[in-house]
Amino acid sequence: MLSPIPPSASFSAPATGAPDSADLLAWYDIHRRTLPWRAPPGHRADPYHVFLSEIMLQQTTVKAVIPYFGAFLHRWPSVAHLAAAPLENVLSAWAGLGYYARARNLHKCAQAVVERHGGLFPADEASLLALPGIGPYTAAAISAIAFDLPSSPVDGNIERVITRLHAVEEALPKAKPTIRTLAAALTSHARPGDHAQAMMDLGATICTPKSPACALCPFAPPCQARAAGTMQRYPLKVKKAPKPERAAIAFLAMREDGAVLLRTRPKKGLLAHMTEVPATPWSAAEGSIPEAPEAFAPLPAQWRALPGMVRHVFTHFALEFTVWRAELPQSTIAPQDMRFVLPRDFDSEALPSLMRKVLAHGRAGAQLTDAPRRG
Repeated sequence: MLSPIPPSASFSAPATGAPDSADLLAWYDIHRRTLPWRAPPGHRADPYHVFLSEIMLQQTTVKAVIPYFGAFLHRWPSVAHLAAAPLENVLSAWAGLGYYARARNLHKCAQAVVERHGGLFPADEASLLALPGIGPYTAAAISAIAFDLPSSPVDGNIERVITRLHAVEEALPKAKPTIRTLAAALTSHARPGDHAQAMMDLGATICTPKSPACALCPFAPPCQARAAGTMQRYPLKVKKAPKPERAAIAFLAMREDGAVLLRTRPKKGLLAHMTEVPATPWSAAEGSIPEAPEAFAPLPAQWRALPGMVRHVFTHFALEFTVWRAELPQSTIAPQDMRFVLPRDFDSEALPSLMRKVLAHGRAGAQLTDAPRRG
């Protein structure tokens, strides 16, 4: 196997020729990844499998998605089964995968496919875009991969390939229309589904963010960034502003039998429908919490602050939880709209990763601080 060319290497020879999809497809026929949602060579992919995997893969790694994909297919083997499932069950099965709006949109889209299209995904991008939760990338991916139509999905991996191949000097996100135009011009009309997956594989395995393996790339000769030795320059991105900070107090009420008090979040907003530990509002003031936070406690108790913090980063802000814990008699009854849940039943709850962190922190905090008691 040839060694990758170091990112710092320089080249005296200019890029030669124009990129040709045939070179990419020849490489893909040998090096294609084997993935559970990908059809074998010569077979058409199941649209439901493509839809499910593409929604799961948004902002999530292949390694993380594989077990969730298998579990979803086992539980809901068709889009009709998924559409008929209660949303709470879908959210529970999604718990831990993050970006939970995707799960709600997944469920809405499945219901729309059943109601509007008799349980069969439409093939064209326009009809796919009309479905809830499906954007331009996902519509193009389903159209190309599941129906072999000449659509050109562009994800982060493909953006990187295209910007390096053409040395696109415009920064993202402004460069997106230019990148889509260049990607569409490159798309194979003979094998558009394979072309789309080949571009994804190329970005994931060869044209990687760091140390791209240019010597192994089917687009090495025409690649302008490779010729100039500036691969890591692309894609150009506008520098993001620091994320704002928020803070809150989580109230971990634990009964003698180990059950923990939980509640369901509102039907709209961040983490909608998900299960949470009762907490104060998530303050947008820099690291502050509401005055008299004990007023937000779910019930009167001897609350003590645990040492340390639970930190979680969302797309648009970072959140820090301080955890207050109270130990309660087994006879304690849950307040209205709340419930005590035993640890063995946590998996049946739609617990996002943030709340799993809070539970782990609180249940492990046997050594309580000497903070003043409240309640």
